[in-house]
Amino acid sequence: MRVCSITMKNADASDAQVVDGHLGHGEWRTDLASTTRRLFPRPSSDPRIKTRSFPRGGVRAQILASTRRTLVASAFALTAVTGTAAFAADPPDAGITEPEVLAAQKAWGDALVAISRDYETGGINKARATASAVLDQAYGYNLGPVLFKPTLTRAPQTFRTTKEGALAYFVGHDRNYPRDRGFALKHWRSVEIRNVGIQIDGDVANTMGTVMMRDRRGKTTTVDKTWTFKKDDAGVVRIVLHHSSLPYTGSK
Repeated sequence: MRVCSITMKNADASDAQVVDGHLGHGEWRTDLASTTRRLFPRPSSDPRIKTRSFPRGGVRAQILASTRRTLVASAFALTAVTGTAAFAADPPDAGITEPEVLAAQKAWGDALVAISRDYETGGINKARATASAVLDQAYGYNLGPVLFKPTLTRAPQTFRTTKEGALAYFVGHDRNYPRDRGFALKHWRSVEIRNVGIQIDGDVANTMGTVMMRDRRGKTTTVDKTWTFKKDDAGVVRIVLHHSSLPYTGSK
């Protein structure tokens, strides 16, 4: 059965997700298979040991479902405590979940801050290496063209459907994109994301809202942002559409 859900949030609500930190270097995954084996061991061949068997449905299915929910909840709790991306990828046919979408957004904000910090400590080469890894991990260029419209681009290079174009936008220093100055090099220190709505349909999710980025001087830049996330065949949630623009302020 395919499930579609929509979550709406007040743009002025206090439940905005706040991201402040650096890119995590570790990963924590739950092992549902091993947990299942502990809960439901194979029957022993030793006649002295009595084992209890469960049918495929009923109690066994309920325990498995409850176990999975507990493991996923624990993983996200670890993310909140450590600041490191820490969630177990579900099978691709399980569909995408709202916690996975929020985790992907948080990872994007962490990455923006990490690229800025690496630029300050290691120069453009270190920043470029970090940005390249982020694009490989967070975006769906491995799936095909990504529909990326950055905030500060103009014709004829407004849209960046390739990794090369996205990398140039984030870190600049590319002769093929001479107008790019490196949006991720602006000494960012924190990112706050406020979603006004999240749509989920199977393995695809759409989000819309505002993103507020604070630099080291305390200045905040606000953009309107729309993302589309897709869970790939490996169960990884990736950005396949990214549209960003400055808020319209009207005529002065």
